[in-house]
Amino acid sequence: MSAIISPSTPAVDLAAVKNKQQLAWSAGDYAVVGTTLQIVGESLCEALDLRAGQRVLDVAAGNGNATLAAARRWCDVVSTDYVPSLLEHGRARASADGLPVKFEQADAENLPYSDHSFDVVMSTFGVMFTPDQDKAAAEMARACKPGGRIGLANWTPASFVGQIFKTMGKYLPPPAGVKSPALWGTEERLHELFGERLESIEIERRNFVFRYHSANHWLEVFRTYYGPMHKSFGALDAGKQEELAADLVALAESFNRATDGTLVAPSEYIEVVIKCK
Repeated sequence: MSAIISPSTPAVDLAAVKNKQQLAWSAGDYAVVGTTLQIVGESLCEALDLRAGQRVLDVAAGNGNATLAAARRWCDVVSTDYVPSLLEHGRARASADGLPVKFEQADAENLPYSDHSFDVVMSTFGVMFTPDQDKAAAEMARACKPGGRIGLANWTPASFVGQIFKTMGKYLPPPAGVKSPALWGTEERLHELFGERLESIEIERRNFVFRYHSANHWLEVFRTYYGPMHKSFGALDAGKQEELAADLVALAESFNRATDGTLVAPSEYIEVVIKCK
């Protein structure tokens, strides 16, 4: 009797996933949200103990929060993202502050730089969203000099932002086989991603606090400007849009520690400093 062979799980088309993600992050205007996160880039640069003159690569830099923080510390910074409009925002901010930064369009999974080119490679809430997590981590480690540092700020699965994506996933499930970005917010996954490439790893749990006029104001801003949410609402019919909006407002209120009608919602993230071998 011949064995019954079950069909194998089809491979995930990561290129298609990446193209879809790029369109999502290009939608809306992430910079409106991104600029509120500036304090995270400042904190990460202090955790990395940056020194003037160091060569720094910011991966999936968005509108340049960590980029600008490193440039203010007299580092030689290259800021990269695969969304041109976000690079333009970063370039305008650097110009306004008189900071000499090099901005280049680049894919986090295929960085166009030689091995061991940078003293520090970092990403704040950016590289964690790449579809091929292993490749992105390998590229960051490859670009970092031996003895150099990789710095990360990643939302945790239980955080406000982690739960935002979980809530949206109930309405529009992510492609089968694609790992959750929130896994980057766990120590276990970071060891899996960087493995033998790391000499040491330091992790601090921190909170970024979202401050808005109200939960409804927060949703209005995110629904309009935060690309993934903007695209999610656009893919739903009117009824489902109302349901998703209600769920997201309720989620925001569940994290809200304000009692004056405004929104003050902490979202946990991990601040990571990896020393490369």
